Amino acid sequence: MANHKSSVKRIRQDEKRTLHNKYYAKTMRNAVRKLRAMTDKDEALKLYPSVQKMLDKLAKTNIIHKNKAANLKSSLACHISKLG
Repeated sequence: MANHKSSVKRIRQDEKRTLHNKYYAKTMRNAVRKLRAMTDKDEALKLYPSVQKMLDKLAKTNIIHKNKAANLKSSLACHISKLG
């Protein structure tokens, strides 16, 4: 167990932050999965802007790396363009 008040607080903050980051990362992964599973182009085009916005926000707050966000957006756009 930590000996200093500041380290106890740091542990508390880290747990809270980790839980927050996990929630948003999982939500993002589910949204990407949902978009990849779509077969209708019109529905995918409607969902894409919200997923793109989510990826940008997570990259901005360092929950995911900016290059990962860019790669995901690119691959999703490619997926949507291939839909019939």
